[in-house]
Amino acid sequence: MLVDSPPQERAPSVPVSPSRRAARAVGLLLSVLILMAVVLASIAIGAKQLSLGEVWHGLFGSTGTYADVVVDDRISRTVLGVLAGAALGLAGAVLQALTRNPLADPGLLGINAGASAAVVTAITFLGVTSLSGYVWFAFAGAAGVGALVWFLGGSRGATPVRLALAGTAISAALYGYLQAVMILDNAALNKMRFWTVGSLTSATDSTIRQVLPFLVAGMALALCLARPLNAMEMGDDTARALGARLNRTRVLSMLAATVLCGAATAACGPIVFVGLMVPHVVRSFTGPDLRWILPYAAVLSPVLLLGADVIGRVVARPSELQVGIVTAILGGPVFIFLVRRRRTAQL
Repeated sequence: MLVDSPPQERAPSVPVSPSRRAARAVGLLLSVLILMAVVLASIAIGAKQLSLGEVWHGLFGSTGTYADVVVDDRISRTVLGVLAGAALGLAGAVLQALTRNPLADPGLLGINAGASAAVVTAITFLGVTSLSGYVWFAFAGAAGVGALVWFLGGSRGATPVRLALAGTAISAALYGYLQAVMILDNAALNKMRFWTVGSLTSATDSTIRQVLPFLVAGMALALCLARPLNAMEMGDDTARALGARLNRTRVLSMLAATVLCGAATAACGPIVFVGLMVPHVVRSFTGPDLRWILPYAAVLSPVLLLGADVIGRVVARPSELQVGIVTAILGGPVFIFLVRRRRTAQL
């Protein structure tokens, strides 16, 4: 999502006091504890009501109905939620730094649209119906669109504005294609209607194994980009003076965002606002330092995603509300508030 505001160069950051570093470290530890609590809630709470004793029996009992519900369903779902949430949060933080736009989200570069279009194509024209089959099409579509955005944005001469405009144009075209195919093909519409809103209900051990290598590689790359992205946020001239290699950093940032968003979207479908809200909120109490924003985003984004998933399981019992719908409901008002606050601050 693009907000019209010219990128502004920032002054080099001043040294952070030991007390503030300690406060950030304590805050990160508390965030981990919150994540652990949400993970436990995700395992204990579901559309099917179970007592704590039944959940315990399902975790440590050998077989039976409780084990099927808790181990085969909720644990896989929770693990995928943690991985996908961390991936979306890191991708959002990287893209916000890359585009110098604190209201950017992973959909800005068309990655979600590319994954969605590839899955629709696989289902409609190639007859692929299983998650294990179209997960690779989703990842290939995300990667292909990421490369195309980089090319149209100017390749080695790419700038944040060019990248954002290229991603927005490609997203519009791909979503038009996606809607046309689903409207003309009722079978594709029925098969895609849950995937397109984003969901964790299809989580399995197989899904996690397929996307885990990509998620781990993308997370490691994103965390390694903290220092060069810090330099780039000060402006191109300042970054060059500090020795940052701008083109290499932009290529690697695009690669990290593509891998993270592509793998998460392939496994869960397009989930919106997680990569926007969490990095933006984190920046308000960590400051602009990516060395802290990225770890915080990796921990707190799963809190939001799993929390939204738990809400979706509870509010529509015995059915479920897909997590992508819940994040959209929560994220819409938050995004409007952030935009209004940003515009007010600029007046």
